[in-house]
Amino acid sequence: MTTWPILSVTTFLPLVGALIVYLSRGNDEAARRNSRWIALWTTLITFAVSVILVMRFDPGNPDFQFVEKANWLATGITYHMGVDGISLPLVILTTAVMPFCIIASWKAITNRVREYMMAFLILETLMIGTFSALDLVLFYLFFEGGLIPMFLIIGVWGGPRRVYASFKFFLYTLLGSVLMLLAIMALYWNGGTTDIPTLMHTAVPRSLQTWAWLAFFASFAVKMPMWPVHTWLPDAHVEAPTAGSVVLAAILLKMGGYGFLRFSLPMFPLASHDFAPLVFTLSAIAIIYTSLVALMQEDMKKLIAYSSVAHMGFVTMGIFAGTMQGVAGGVFQMISHGIVSGALFLCVGVVYDRLHTREIAAYGGLVNRMPLYAMTFMVFTMANVGLPGTSGFVGEFMTLLGTFKVSIPTAFFASFGVILSAAYALWLYRKVVFGALVKPQLASMKDLTLRECVILFPMIALTILFGVYPKPVLDMSAASVQQLVNNYNTAVTAVKAAALLQ
Repeated sequence: MTTWPILSVTTFLPLVGALIVYLSRGNDEAARRNSRWIALWTTLITFAVSVILVMRFDPGNPDFQFVEKANWLATGITYHMGVDGISLPLVILTTAVMPFCIIASWKAITNRVREYMMAFLILETLMIGTFSALDLVLFYLFFEGGLIPMFLIIGVWGGPRRVYASFKFFLYTLLGSVLMLLAIMALYWNGGTTDIPTLMHTAVPRSLQTWAWLAFFASFAVKMPMWPVHTWLPDAHVEAPTAGSVVLAAILLKMGGYGFLRFSLPMFPLASHDFAPLVFTLSAIAIIYTSLVALMQEDMKKLIAYSSVAHMGFVTMGIFAGTMQGVAGGVFQMISHGIVSGALFLCVGVVYDRLHTREIAAYGGLVNRMPLYAMTFMVFTMANVGLPGTSGFVGEFMTLLGTFKVSIPTAFFASFGVILSAAYALWLYRKVVFGALVKPQLASMKDLTLRECVILFPMIALTILFGVYPKPVLDMSAASVQQLVNNYNTAVTAVKAAALLQ
């Protein structure tokens, strides 16, 4: 058993780094350089500490591990932290992606560098805390707190319409979360505690389940984002700086999926079963509709943003199928999408840094000048399509398999998303990379620099590794997913049996 509070160290280490960045002084250039290096070393050390979590984690134990509990507020609200096989992969994804974000911002961000690095480090603490909190109030504080640094990252360092995009992002997510706060209060009055593991085994009346499920759904659906509350995402992505888009796509969207797995299914199993057809319908619409919208985009970031909505549709579909393959596929798809979509936004950032435009029409024939970039972009495009041998295939296939057992029409319509994703992703790749190099401004384009290779090549390795050998992620989450699915099915079966006896 770990004697030192390793989870709290992992969570709050970036906050310490942010404090050091704040205290670092010097002339403008020295301060900027110091801020970058402090932020990078902080994220690397945080990742190293989180690797210890993986090494000491027991994948055969479905319960929460590395648990830390301390009295906090007098009303029974505690500082309670812990991870299981569902939350640990997301914690590792967070700590692994953050160093890449800092390196990606190295040359791109030149104004207010110290504040920028502080915003990213504070955001990392809030994201890890969201995945580790085992108290409803603590979870809510971390979950909502993440809004503030992201709001600033988009609003201060974003594009021309950054203020509009940041306010839209803030208001959408805040509105859904107000309803979640009401549901948290209702659960506290019902169960007499805000402790998440206790509430998972506390009976919630059928009527309260319905309303609480809808309240939590309002918050998580916006965060995912699900159709039709997805419209803030393309605006936020287009205006955010490259690293902001990476964090948004790779980690922040996963908070919604994590919320469904941590709250909706285990705490409100009957409501989850009742509302599953609604989720299936919204997921199928999201997969097909946003894929068609992606086909019409002229901005690279907007196209990838719409593809994220479609891929998150597979996650919600798999989770609410309530089958082992569906839920495990949903968890895997979140990790895979975190790597692939983050890498795609980094690829857009590479050409944006050189030409300062994201218009697809401005490019063409890049393979002639940037062969290494063309190869890198191709790997992530294929993973986005779901090509066998890449991590994108495993998640999509498992969610479709799990959904097929429960709802054949949903799986049938969702399968069209695979075809449509090939259409828009390959169209984007052909327009940007292939063709003749006729535009004069492209003639001086340089291939990937060493810094860009350091960011993108590990992501290529992970995309292919998890595509060929997904066992590490699936094994880590298997016991927790099995327990979740068993409890869900037991609750639903008991209600069906009681209904038959009446």
